[in-house]
Amino acid sequence: MYKGEIVLCSGNSGKIAEIKEYLGCSKEVAVVSKKAEIDIDETGQTFKENALIKAKAVYEQIHKPVLADDSGVCVDALNGEPGIYSARYAGENKTDADRCLFLLNKMKNITDLFKRSCHMTTCLCYIDQAGREHFFEKSLKGQIAFAPHGQNGHGYDPIFLLPNGKCLAELTIEEKNKVSPRGQAIRAFVDEIF
Repeated sequence: MYKGEIVLCSGNSGKIAEIKEYLGCSKEVAVVSKKAEIDIDETGQTFKENALIKAKAVYEQIHKPVLADDSGVCVDALNGEPGIYSARYAGENKTDADRCLFLLNKMKNITDLFKRSCHMTTCLCYIDQAGREHFFEKSLKGQIAFAPHGQNGHGYDPIFLLPNGKCLAELTIEEKNKVSPRGQAIRAFVDEIF
């Protein structure tokens, strides 16, 4: 069983809350966030590359176990957009609501729900105390809803429609962690590292 501190390489409060919620079951693990203090240029071409860039940037400064993630939604009808650019798809300094509305506007002429298919992907990169890299990547299929629904979650959760007819933002954090790619990736991380 791992005991000690894991540093999250994220400045996203929604991601931090989800990861802390999942790892909170172990009182032996201190979870802190550092990315907000470090300027990191995400130049990768995949979720895995960007997760590694973030993790290495923080690890090289503190030499402690770090956990980074990169995630996004990929829309089939838009050739995989926004993908790795999900956080800055609508431009710099935009809110989650701005990004959702921007994507909905790009898809306004796609009126067949079955042509609004997409998947959400999360890749976690964990660098352990010895500097070894571990990756955990998971995806979830869904569709882009026609309008936002729900008040929970973050990012594209209000427009990511699940097969049960609910958007991710309509789920509690506990419900979301059971089905989301981040939740699945965290479970894989816990199973291997803990």
